[in-house]
Amino acid sequence: MAAATTRRRCATSAAAAGLLLVLVGCSSTEPPDERGTVIDVLAQDWRHVPGVAADGDGVRVTATGRRIVEQDGGGGRPDPALDLMGTHLVAEGDFTLRASFTDVTADATLTVADSPPVIADEFRIEPAGLRLTLRGDDLGIAVSDGSPPQDVTDPRPTSEEHVTVADPEAGFSVHRSGDLLEVASDGETVASLPLGDVFDSGDLWLGMSSEEGSFTVDALTATAPAGTPLSVAGPAAADAERSPDGLQALADRVRPGFRIGAAVALGPLAADPDTASAFVGEFGALTPENVMKPQALSPRQGEYTFQEADALLDLAEREDLAVHGHTIAFSEAMPRWMRELPADTEPERRASAEVLLDYVDTVVTHFRGRLDSLDVVNEPFDVDQGTDLQENTWYRVFGPSYPVVVSKAVHDADPDVRQFVNENGADVPGPRQDALRQLALDTNEQGGYIDGVGLQAHVYDLETDTVSAEDLTTTLDDFAEAGLLVRISENDVTDSEGADAQAEQYATVLGTCLRSDACVSWTTWGVDDRYDWFVDDDGGLQQGHDLLFDDGEPTPAYDAVRAVLAS
Repeated sequence: MAAATTRRRCATSAAAAGLLLVLVGCSSTEPPDERGTVIDVLAQDWRHVPGVAADGDGVRVTATGRRIVEQDGGGGRPDPALDLMGTHLVAEGDFTLRASFTDVTADATLTVADSPPVIADEFRIEPAGLRLTLRGDDLGIAVSDGSPPQDVTDPRPTSEEHVTVADPEAGFSVHRSGDLLEVASDGETVASLPLGDVFDSGDLWLGMSSEEGSFTVDALTATAPAGTPLSVAGPAAADAERSPDGLQALADRVRPGFRIGAAVALGPLAADPDTASAFVGEFGALTPENVMKPQALSPRQGEYTFQEADALLDLAEREDLAVHGHTIAFSEAMPRWMRELPADTEPERRASAEVLLDYVDTVVTHFRGRLDSLDVVNEPFDVDQGTDLQENTWYRVFGPSYPVVVSKAVHDADPDVRQFVNENGADVPGPRQDALRQLALDTNEQGGYIDGVGLQAHVYDLETDTVSAEDLTTTLDDFAEAGLLVRISENDVTDSEGADAQAEQYATVLGTCLRSDACVSWTTWGVDDRYDWFVDDDGGLQQGHDLLFDDGEPTPAYDAVRAVLAS
């Protein structure tokens, strides 16, 4: 975008009992009918944004407490939402956003990003964009250029300033002129920040959030100068179509009822046409990657944020995809309130049990009739590939028979959903697999309703994690003999030994699964390597290359999977 040769300072009138916030590509004194396109952004679809609810002609924004915690329960990076599965703006040049905020009780934030963040279960990679946060008379202005952070647990903006606004109820403006961001309050410039190419994508993803309080948005409009294109667009997934020759279509021909699935997140489906097309076109089952984990569904005790999970399930229903829910009882991805439930005394355990069972009932009842299957217990055994149950919140409150309690509660809320216990490192015969099979059988013997097990089949190292056809056949036969179904639930394979070795392992796992009546589905943990990120042992952010698509193109692993289904 070319830099403007001149900049004019804009002053705006104060909104009654509130704050008028203006973001402008260039300031203008032209009357509204000469400014070009005007879009009422509040009239767009905000249903799937946690913390945002209709309030008369406006919306009320309330703090949700959404956080992303690390595996050990530490951290707690804020996870504010953008409007992903609603509509976003497409601006090919200068643009103006006008918002009227009233009744600000603590803080109010407006975010404008040029892409969604990448959300992992333990960290969040911030996109390029702008964040404005008002606390009293302090206005925080943060710009991020989208570069991967040195520390994903504590990402920092590229530039950040705090300025004092003399009169918070007076108008202030934010001007973008080329690569310069100029902030003015009551006609006086208070800050100038470099923008670089932050908004060069042309996409503007909007979010409104509060850390500690609430506020009302009475108006939010977008304007572009005359002759400058400005429009609204829906999520990329809305334009994707099922392929009559995709992976699921091939599976339907060779084994009707068998599901080919992938774990997915909202961001790629909303913003990336390649990923949306690959997922909707190729797959027949959806596992929500993170938005059905406890820290996403109930960041605060007794409060629920179902909006993003519902968005994924709406997509699944529209495309006739089976949904596998993930997950109920889990040692990780728990909000602090759940992790810290007291369980030292019998009265404490009774009270905490009531809280946890209320959580199970609320969540499963909310999704009742929309899930084909559900991980009622996820990764129950210790993280060192042993056979001891992790002594998590569920264990401390209910004891070692907690899977029985959870299974019964799930069945009471939705007797039709198929129940699974999902575990890693149990893909081949051995003590961990034996323990998983016995846990499922013991749970059912004590009154539970476990239908089967999920074998994650993460192959991070081909020397240690490879799953042979012989071992997997033995595994599937053993579970079938025990009367249990099997899902290959999170398959991904490293390419560290080359694309051919990766493709061969994928083909082996899927082909063996297809040949067993006990194996009812195969799911890969992601769609495209664009979003395959992990933190290495030194804390560095690394991109994996473990999936069927890489930067929008099918990999040899995809071809191998396709060949298995075609044969």
